[in-house]
Amino acid sequence: MIRRLPPLRSLEAFIRVVRSGSAKTAASELALSPSALSRRLAALEDFVAKPLFERRHQSLKLTEEGQQLYDAVAPLMDEMTDRIDRLVDTGKVMRLRLGVLPLFGSQRLFPRLGELRKLHPQLHIDIDSSHQGETKLGDTIDAAIVLSEGPDPALHAVQLDHNRVYAITSKELAAELGPKPDPARLSKQTFLVHNDLPASFEAWKRALGLEDLEPVAIDHFDSGQMILEAAAQGLGIAIMHDDHFTRAHDPRLARLYDIEVASPYSYWFVCRPRALQSRPVRLFHDWLMKAAL
Repeated sequence: MIRRLPPLRSLEAFIRVVRSGSAKTAASELALSPSALSRRLAALEDFVAKPLFERRHQSLKLTEEGQQLYDAVAPLMDEMTDRIDRLVDTGKVMRLRLGVLPLFGSQRLFPRLGELRKLHPQLHIDIDSSHQGETKLGDTIDAAIVLSEGPDPALHAVQLDHNRVYAITSKELAAELGPKPDPARLSKQTFLVHNDLPASFEAWKRALGLEDLEPVAIDHFDSGQMILEAAAQGLGIAIMHDDHFTRAHDPRLARLYDIEVASPYSYWFVCRPRALQSRPVRLFHDWLMKAAL
């Protein structure tokens, strides 16, 4: 007698919810309505005859039985997905049109793309490094990694990080300004602000209690690499993310002041919900979620 299997779509929904930590995110990834996702989870709970989640307001927490099921089936589902990918691979090139900001690409994406190529050698990526990733979705690009306070809620969006605002200077200028904020000295400086991070300078000033600070000048850049180089050359104080600073590994740079400032901005993966049905988008999306760049 053939033993019954649980509904695969329900298992997929279950695993997505656990890995994303959010029913809303999982529904978006699967291009499902919240009610459709709930029905799939309910079908799985009916099959195993056990509650898999503790439902608290809008959050879902795994029960002990749910954790046991996840630990048992998630590796098997991953293996099955990998095998199916290999079976359906016709050897034809699949192409993903991806929007990526230059600094994220050079510091975080490109050093890891070799892993993706080994997993899916047929997947090739066209890169658009402009700063209009969201507006180009569905037109000239399929998906994008954007720097944003929060993407359009109509998009499928996954937050990739949480950042802090750093003031970054040359080591010489940091030594000259000293370890504590001095409004008089700071007012004589030029600040370097990235076009994608306009609110960061205000957040930094508020955290230091310097809301009224008026520097000599504020120079604007549309390139993260150029703004870090300008700071390294002593041309001003760059307002950037902690991640940009640490990944630069530039011995000429120094962080100005040891003060924690939460950034209004994060990197996000975004695409139109229907784009997740495209195999190139899905392969990249799933790899990105596991890679944790």
